[in-house]
Amino acid sequence: MKVIKYAAPTMNEAMKKVRNDLGEDAVILNSKVTHSGGVFGLFKKKMVEVIAAVDPGIEKEKAEMKRQRSQPVVQNSAPLIKGASREIQNISDGSVQQELKELKNMIASFKSNNQFERYDSSIREILIHLQNHGVNESLLLQAGDHLKDRLKFLNESKQGLNDSLLMEARHFLKNAVSGLPMSGISYDKKYINVIGPTGVGKTTTLAKMAAAAVIEKRMKIGFITTDTYRIAAIEQLKTYAGLLNVPVEVVYKLDDYKKAVEKFKDFDHVFIDTAGRNFREKKYVEDLQTVIDFDREMETFLVLSLTSKESDMKEIIKQFSSIDINRFIFTKLDETSSYGSMVNIITETKTGIAYITTGQDVPEDITEVDASKIGDLLLKGFNYERSGI
Repeated sequence: MKVIKYAAPTMNEAMKKVRNDLGEDAVILNSKVTHSGGVFGLFKKKMVEVIAAVDPGIEKEKAEMKRQRSQPVVQNSAPLIKGASREIQNISDGSVQQELKELKNMIASFKSNNQFERYDSSIREILIHLQNHGVNESLLLQAGDHLKDRLKFLNESKQGLNDSLLMEARHFLKNAVSGLPMSGISYDKKYINVIGPTGVGKTTTLAKMAAAAVIEKRMKIGFITTDTYRIAAIEQLKTYAGLLNVPVEVVYKLDDYKKAVEKFKDFDHVFIDTAGRNFREKKYVEDLQTVIDFDREMETFLVLSLTSKESDMKEIIKQFSSIDINRFIFTKLDETSSYGSMVNIITETKTGIAYITTGQDVPEDITEVDASKIGDLLLKGFNYERSGI
């Protein structure tokens, strides 16, 4: 690991030197204020010393990825197998794997659709729509049985059958999550903490939540960030803090955190931003617990991206299981058209949702969630005429 010490009159200037020399992947190991020069202890010059490092492995990974992208695809040059066509013989391994994957998905879909044969065609259309959203099989069959029972009553009514079934589907999805806590910040706790893996948008989401507290509720708030691993993350939070005119404390260890808490003792609420690290590393969660005092009066939100695979989201939740999670925040709703993983996860974990986010704009692109919102999202755009069944 390459380690360099920098000195500058201010922290901002020191950060610029680090960024210019080591790039955005630099890690800040330590920082302190020193004084030099002067006469008889007077007129000393204040300097900021920063010790930074960068892992050379990161650059190697980037170079390797760049090299792989630049390499031409090598076609199979083996002689043709007797009886096989030249066209098939020359298909690249990647293409074969993709076709096998599509075939596997088609078979799985066919099997699932066969399970829907016991339902009326109008019900099947709704179930297939939800299946395309990624809703799990157990919930789909529960929905199918519910709609089948309701169909007996609906057939006797004078309402439009399809519209009534769609309304019943919304009611079912609402009831499936109605027992879970669905609300934004409660403001019952002083400390509001967001945690989660890298790349899910924690800092931007925290800024949106804080902006509502400042602008709408006129609260006195402060920021604490433990994300000292990436310079860009600190600068991003400082930018938001400047716009909201609120203070920021950067903490490296538990003692720093306690000092920040003391500084903000007269504030209404304190919003805490945490580092985004590889969620597969258990040590990341352990390190987090050495910096933040989770025993304090704290409301914690786990941030998950809807563009992630459901299996990865479940692995993230497992890694953070030692921390008391109050509710989830799902980000990047605008970057996907599949929301099934959201309802699968909350029904399986029995943990509700605080917010969903739909873009980068602060504070606009964030919405509180209630039970009826889930059904609206999953059935949005459904149309019997366009379903093709």
